[in-house]
Amino acid sequence: MSCGIHYLASVFMAVTPNFVCGFPGNVSSVLFHNSSASSIEDIWTLWTSAENYIVVQLENGEIWELDQCSRSKREASLDLAYEYKGNKSVFPCSDGFLYDATKWKSTVVTQWDLVCDREWLAKLIQPTFMLGVLIGAVIFGDIADRLGRQRVIWFTSAGQFVFGIAVAFTFDYYSFVIVRFLLAMVSSGYLVVAFVYVTEFVGIKARTWASMHVHAFFAMGIMVVALVGFLVRTWWVYQIFLSIATLPFVLCCWMLPETPFWLLSEERYEDAQKVIDTMARWNKVSTPCKVSELCSVQQDDLASGRTGDDDTSSTKKHNILDLFCNWQIARRTITVWLIWFTGSLGYYVFSLSSVSLGGNEYLNLFLIGAVELPCYIIACVAMDKLGRRNTLIPFLILSALICVLIMFIPQDFNILIILANMAGKFSIGVAFGLIYLYTAELYPTIVRSLAVGSGSMMCRVGSVVAPFCVYLRSVWIFMPLLLVGIMALLSGILTIMLPETLGKPLTNTLVEATEMGRNKKSCSEKTPPAHSVAALEKIEMFGQERVSTDK
Repeated sequence: MSCGIHYLASVFMAVTPNFVCGFPGNVSSVLFHNSSASSIEDIWTLWTSAENYIVVQLENGEIWELDQCSRSKREASLDLAYEYKGNKSVFPCSDGFLYDATKWKSTVVTQWDLVCDREWLAKLIQPTFMLGVLIGAVIFGDIADRLGRQRVIWFTSAGQFVFGIAVAFTFDYYSFVIVRFLLAMVSSGYLVVAFVYVTEFVGIKARTWASMHVHAFFAMGIMVVALVGFLVRTWWVYQIFLSIATLPFVLCCWMLPETPFWLLSEERYEDAQKVIDTMARWNKVSTPCKVSELCSVQQDDLASGRTGDDDTSSTKKHNILDLFCNWQIARRTITVWLIWFTGSLGYYVFSLSSVSLGGNEYLNLFLIGAVELPCYIIACVAMDKLGRRNTLIPFLILSALICVLIMFIPQDFNILIILANMAGKFSIGVAFGLIYLYTAELYPTIVRSLAVGSGSMMCRVGSVVAPFCVYLRSVWIFMPLLLVGIMALLSGILTIMLPETLGKPLTNTLVEATEMGRNKKSCSEKTPPAHSVAALEKIEMFGQERVSTDK
């Protein structure tokens, strides 16, 4: 939920309201087309386009035409009229800008005048945040595989709260972007590692539903953004309220133990046994499994192998190149990365576009978040009944078809366009939510966080591209949908080559992951004994027993 809050916070925090150039002096009367008023604040409700301008008469008699990025002083004019054919002197906006404060009292755009020649700085706010998410996903995914899931969750959750509050107290645009970049890094690490944590703690039977809960609460975070945005209209107060909403999660992180899967992969058998014993005690399991018995064959195998040529295999530090160790794994990685990219691109194109669909922008964003909740329920049922791959393919292709359908809806059918966009977000949300769990199941424990982290990296490439993709509406209004549709169709076709993981235990080595794809080619690792695989299956069976006891 806290990640969903910060990922979409800029939707309202970086809003650009209606604005015009400031003027030198006190105004006596204002004219907009056929309407007159005593102040510019009374004119904003009539403002319809950036092509409009406002005519003001100052107390000293001067008459100015105020555009968005320039202002003109009328020469030798005594009558206040909207149309003027005489001479005018054009001046830059050296007296600042006047902003429409009817919806937002303050945004980062109005705070630092990110308009006209500085508009590009406002457009960089969301992409730079997503760039931080990209880097954080790789860094913290790798750290979690080396140092453990628990420590990274502690650090990133605390960092998310601290940097979230710090954003509200930044003193200029550049410090704002830097602190938001750091916030993005820790938020990304928090999301990736928390997801891996859930995946490794839950058995096969309940893993689908548990993983989808992560996405459901991310969607609830988006709904919180819409609600807080509706209630709080000053950007730094809005940011503080959103950050305070994440505090309960920070306070809970200290209770989380390390996952048995990671402890076993690091050969910390005593620590793994302590965690399993705690699980057994809380769930009143009378006969908990013994790690010493389950892993005895594997330990003997490792002990005998220490004198051989492969003595470094057990302590090998893995990196991203292991995701391309043979053709089978490399092809899987490329396909998975493309799905991550497409899911993120479509997810954020539909989300960021929601505030410009017409109607109430707060309600639109709330509905865009709410539509994800039923989509994850349907995804869970389909994933458990049809399988991961057979659910992913049709929803990716359906996303492409919806993108094409929206192009044929007339622009004045606002309600129909909003419903179609919700349907598009629904279908891409299923694919985007599913790929997290699918990736975690496609790769072994030794590189699982790295695989999810690298996939999240590609996902963030998509989220960096998404804001620029939305800006392409100025070139052609359907350009963003066309790009999303093409990528969704291509991803759906390539997904056919991936193996199914439904009902299969998590793999622990690259050899086991390769064999799942029916390829016996070595990944430069020693093939584990059959008892090792059986041990992991028993641990997962214990996880199933734990979940069923909780229910």
